[in-house]
Amino acid sequence: MAAPTEPQPGIPLRPEGWTAEEVLALPEDQTSLQRIELVDGALLVSPAPTSAHQRLLQRLQLAFVPVVPEDTELLPGVNVRFGGQRLLIPDLVILTCPAVDTVAYAASDVLLAAEIVSPSTKVQDRILKRAIYAEALIPFYLLVEPQEPVGATLFELQGGEYEPLAKSENGELHLSRPFAATLRL
Repeated sequence: MAAPTEPQPGIPLRPEGWTAEEVLALPEDQTSLQRIELVDGALLVSPAPTSAHQRLLQRLQLAFVPVVPEDTELLPGVNVRFGGQRLLIPDLVILTCPAVDTVAYAASDVLLAAEIVSPSTKVQDRILKRAIYAEALIPFYLLVEPQEPVGATLFELQGGEYEPLAKSENGELHLSRPFAATLRL
């Protein structure tokens, strides 16, 4: 994800800042080749994820699918709302409200948010998004580092801060919470 930037051609300037509603109302033809997120009224614009990123995301999804509890739902790349001026798109979420159809989920519906670090998003994924997810009280945060072997750390919210709960070894992540699982990355 790039730093806050000038909107792309066709996206109007908003000196007063953007709202989540305005971002969600942008026409798809203006946003299809990029990911647009919102932090405190400022747009964060980044290119669509690379194919390597998407392959890793697919492996992560396939690893989670058999172990995700029935009262939850796993979805990739959905809008998550954090009030009126924050809107993020985690690489993957596990929601506590299965089968709800919406254009944006409330942060309170997210049990786990996962981010795959990319060269253009490393600061946002490791620091900014982690802080926003913690502030929104999302119980678990999974940070995936794509180097070989793939590394992953699951953090659990404790006292308003994320503390490491599990770290992958040799491409496997063993979870005890939020549910028991072994994920082969």
